[in-house]
Amino acid sequence: MTEPHSGSPTFRFGVFEIDADTGELRKEGKAQPRLRDQSLRILLMLLERPRDLVTRDELREKLWSSDTFVDFDHGVNTAINQLRNALGDSASNPRFIQTLPRRGYRFIAPVEIASQPGSQPPVADSTAAVSSGDGAEISAPAAPRSLILSDAHDLPVISSGIARTLFSLVQLIYLTFYIVSLARLSKIDAILTEARDPVRLILTVLIITAAAGIPTRLYLLTAAAFNYRGLAAKFRRLFPFLLPLDELWALAPFLLIQQIGFGLVIASTAALLYLPFSQRSLLLMAFTPRPR
Repeated sequence: MTEPHSGSPTFRFGVFEIDADTGELRKEGKAQPRLRDQSLRILLMLLERPRDLVTRDELREKLWSSDTFVDFDHGVNTAINQLRNALGDSASNPRFIQTLPRRGYRFIAPVEIASQPGSQPPVADSTAAVSSGDGAEISAPAAPRSLILSDAHDLPVISSGIARTLFSLVQLIYLTFYIVSLARLSKIDAILTEARDPVRLILTVLIITAAAGIPTRLYLLTAAAFNYRGLAAKFRRLFPFLLPLDELWALAPFLLIQQIGFGLVIASTAALLYLPFSQRSLLLMAFTPRPR
């Protein structure tokens, strides 16, 4: 077995933590039924190498000696199933342990190693190169947990194709707003003339920001269409700047208030307020480690 970190660390992932020395598994601080020996050793191997592929050959070499005559495939499958039961995980929609058929296993959730006395707590795998499922690798930094924004390991895993399609549709929605607004400048000018100063200022800013929004949306749309490897990491960096722009453009339906009515404008605005966060969640769900 891989040598444990000095000081017998405690690994933390999701709502779980496990003491590498005692093998005690805790969920939200409460002790859980003790893992069987092989399951425990496999879990520790995976936790010591988060996001890395641990091959079945490595498991055979580390956990089953050459002179031990056992059904290895049955043994490792049983141990993995016991781990998934203990963690409430699923092979078809994994949050922690991902199966790479005929190759091995990978621990896909962010892992934190508890600090030892007098040391700073290191975080395992703060940035990892992972695959999108179409063979394209991306950088997936493990972001600090937020009370508002979803964390990657809290979300289900979906295919990158579905995520990129939905992400592209969102970009087309914003592009449509930008282009229609600029195409209707004469009618919008009438709205601005009749509006009071605060509203006039808001609508003016909407039109100005369209000029900046069009190239940004075209870039994101192209990146999604061509499966750009750095899309997820790039969007995470752009998100703090896109968020205020997108929230501002949630007011765009007010430009159509004469055509669609006040009620539909309010409903559309409420939906648009959510779109920035849905884009982020889509990329988090799709661009988690996938079989290469």
